[in-house]
Amino acid sequence: MVQRIDVHSHFLPERYRAALAAAGHSKPSGMPAIPEWNVNEHLEMMDRNQIGSAILSVSAPGVHFGDNAAARDLARYVNEEGAKVAQDNPHRFGMFATLPLPDVDSALRELDYAFDTLKADGVVLESNFHGIYLGDARFDPVFEELNRRHAKVFIHPTNPHCPCCQVQPKGEDAASLPPIGYPFPMIEFMFETTRTVFNLLLSGTLDRFPNVQIIVPHAGATIPVLADRVAGLSPALGLPAKLDASKFMASLRGMYYDLAGFPLPRQLKALLEIADPKHILYGSDYPYTPEALVSTLATQLDDSAQLTTALRADFMRNNALTLFPRFA
Repeated sequence: MVQRIDVHSHFLPERYRAALAAAGHSKPSGMPAIPEWNVNEHLEMMDRNQIGSAILSVSAPGVHFGDNAAARDLARYVNEEGAKVAQDNPHRFGMFATLPLPDVDSALRELDYAFDTLKADGVVLESNFHGIYLGDARFDPVFEELNRRHAKVFIHPTNPHCPCCQVQPKGEDAASLPPIGYPFPMIEFMFETTRTVFNLLLSGTLDRFPNVQIIVPHAGATIPVLADRVAGLSPALGLPAKLDASKFMASLRGMYYDLAGFPLPRQLKALLEIADPKHILYGSDYPYTPEALVSTLATQLDDSAQLTTALRADFMRNNALTLFPRFA
């Protein structure tokens, strides 16, 4: 079996789990509970599912719960914990560093520390930070530094920041649900990813910072379905830099996409309409996706008639090695 490289894999060190609960996220994004996590169980799960290496990241809702100083401290803690796991298991784990955005000055300091001292493999950016999406000019200093470093940026969706998603559910289970009434990962995460990626393109951010290598989660979310519509309408926006359909689609093709979630039987077909097959990567979404489902989804990919043997090897491992050759 090909030893998969998992670019969408999360970790929850103990103090981070406690901080989530203290900030009111004991049922993060409407999910039933904060997952349990430890290094040994993660390694055992990897061994059972032919995962040779995994790059750890913090999932939604990140580390900034309203206080800049607390977010700086929590980002430093999770980054040092992630780096320690990677240093103790250099062939098995990597780490995407967390930044305490929207505090840009602190994020720049943490970015330097994460790359220069902790030797992070890249950074994880939530789809929005308190309503500021990634293409916002306020984040340009961060993207400028990421561009200078030719950094890998793993985008992860977080809770939506829009009025239509803030309707409070009713009924006896209301307290356990997010405002929209069902877990955000079910539907809203897909639109969060789509919104922030299109924002990066329409704002010209990726044009200005072309060295940043973007990894889009969940098989491109709804991007493959909406790409033609957004590309077709973008010339009518009067953008400062011309963005016609061919340039728009070329930008999407230049990104990387992980297969976490439910890419089969339909979503992968749509993804392959816009993505470079050499830019598709494996992702488990463990431990937010429990091992039983990780195994089921991986088996679907292993057995799918949509994938040739060569494509499967590329998606599971080879493509990731072009981004992260240290796992060879």
